[in-house]
Amino acid sequence: MNHVRPLPSYLIQRYHGWKATTYAENRAWYRRLADEGQRPRAMVISCCDSRVHVTSIFGADQGEFFIHRNIANLVPPFNPDGDHHGTSAAVEYAVTTLKVAHIIVLGHSSCGGVQGCDAMCSGHAPALEEKTSFVGTWLNLLRPGYERVAHLPDGERVPALEREAVLVSLDNLMTFPFIKSAIDSNELSLHGLWTDIGEGGLHQFDPQTGKFAQI
Repeated sequence: MNHVRPLPSYLIQRYHGWKATTYAENRAWYRRLADEGQRPRAMVISCCDSRVHVTSIFGADQGEFFIHRNIANLVPPFNPDGDHHGTSAAVEYAVTTLKVAHIIVLGHSSCGGVQGCDAMCSGHAPALEEKTSFVGTWLNLLRPGYERVAHLPDGERVPALEREAVLVSLDNLMTFPFIKSAIDSNELSLHGLWTDIGEGGLHQFDPQTGKFAQI
């Protein structure tokens, strides 16, 4: 393990500051979380993008959300092939073990993953089309969404594809038998959101209109 190094000093300083203030002032709450375990009411599937701060958007405390992050907030379809499936495993655990009542798929503006998918699908990112590209293989999940918006002009296509990433994930969630069962029994609901990082806006998908409307 000679390749492992100590944390950067600025992170260590931030940790000590948190331990001396936030933790010290809420010690009983943290110990309760540790002793009683987690009981989140919702799972949030969001992008890895460092600008997407899920807990800040909703003013959430520790223990409220079960959060899974990946490139472009994508969910693959149900595929029990015995291979490694990190997102599917997180979804299974949230629904079957934690019994969350809500799954929220949260997309965002200026998504680099979505931009990469657009470039790949339009033939401008050959490196992503190589079988050795983990990113390209992952972004192929969004190809059906790209095909629905490919006719749009450049300035409109990528923002539309960001919303398609949410819709593709919502559709794929419904291929999981335990999710469909939980929804049919009114134990679970799905939600699609898109946030504008620069404006702080939050838009919700309305299945009645088929569009995202600002909250």
